[in-house]
Amino acid sequence: MTSGHRRKKTARFSDIAEAAGVSPSTVDRVLNERGSVSAKAREKVVAAARQLAVPRILPQTRRGLIHLDVILPVNNTPFFQRLNLALQRSIGMLDRRIVVHRHYLPEHRNDDIARAILTPPYRRQGLILSAPDTEPIRQALRTVTQNGETAVAVVTNIQEVPALKYAGIDNYRAGRTAGFFLGHLAQRTGRVVMLSSRTDYQGHIDRTRGFRDAMAPFASALQCDPRTIETHDDPDRCYLAIAGALSTGTPVAGIYNSGAGSRGIESALRKFRMERQICWITHEISDDHRQYIREGVLDLVIDQNPDGQIFTALQHLLRASLAIEGEAPPDEPSEFRIYVAENLREVPYLSGS
Repeated sequence: MTSGHRRKKTARFSDIAEAAGVSPSTVDRVLNERGSVSAKAREKVVAAARQLAVPRILPQTRRGLIHLDVILPVNNTPFFQRLNLALQRSIGMLDRRIVVHRHYLPEHRNDDIARAILTPPYRRQGLILSAPDTEPIRQALRTVTQNGETAVAVVTNIQEVPALKYAGIDNYRAGRTAGFFLGHLAQRTGRVVMLSSRTDYQGHIDRTRGFRDAMAPFASALQCDPRTIETHDDPDRCYLAIAGALSTGTPVAGIYNSGAGSRGIESALRKFRMERQICWITHEISDDHRQYIREGVLDLVIDQNPDGQIFTALQHLLRASLAIEGEAPPDEPSEFRIYVAENLREVPYLSGS
């Protein structure tokens, strides 16, 4: 008697050969890793076998080293220290044939950043970068992505590069979130002072724009200063900006800082004895911010999870270079987190350093 269940038919070498457009002998050499086959033919055979659900471990389609670049700014803020720690931990888990080259370049040297994007001294399969949104950098990214490389931006997006992936947060929504909470948490009427690291980083542009948009319903009690003060994450510049605002003009009711340099803000608030009267919101749950929240100086922090950004960016590159199998991560912004006194994390921000 025959069984009512038929065993599912497994694709034969001839089926795979037909789907891949090669000969059955080429399929045999690829799947059994015998003899020399071109990289293009290997990719065709493995792709066809994967499509036909061949029940076996398929060979890697790439031979030799896979070179990836990471281009980051020279920036010693806690956030970029944490980003580097996340990168270092992730690199330690990669296959030895994957070589990650790290480059640290001054943020204002657009030509140097564009040159690093365009002319690597090795055959590169992809790159991760955090860089200003300027035309030389946009053009360099358009060139390499049009040539088939995968590029992923972290921290801040870069506009007008259609093929660029983005693994960071939605900075506009983060700014709106800051505005929503400041509008509800401010204990008095008055001015809202806005500080930003740089005005040529799309992430900071989006944050401050989102913040202003979210503050519009509170305009009868809280007036955002018309100018956003650029600080380059320098605590001294932050101190001078807040001390100046507290010394003159309409009383200050709130402070929003889209970047770093918080030590200067904290010092100014304490000097004028305003640390518990002004609502202050900023970004990243760094160790100094945890302390300020516990002491009641800082009200709320929006954290963008640098570890998750690095992990997602590497997934994009490894999947594109066929170093790993499976689907690429969704091409959408990552989620951000909100911290206040009641849900502070206890793990040090720079643990493992």
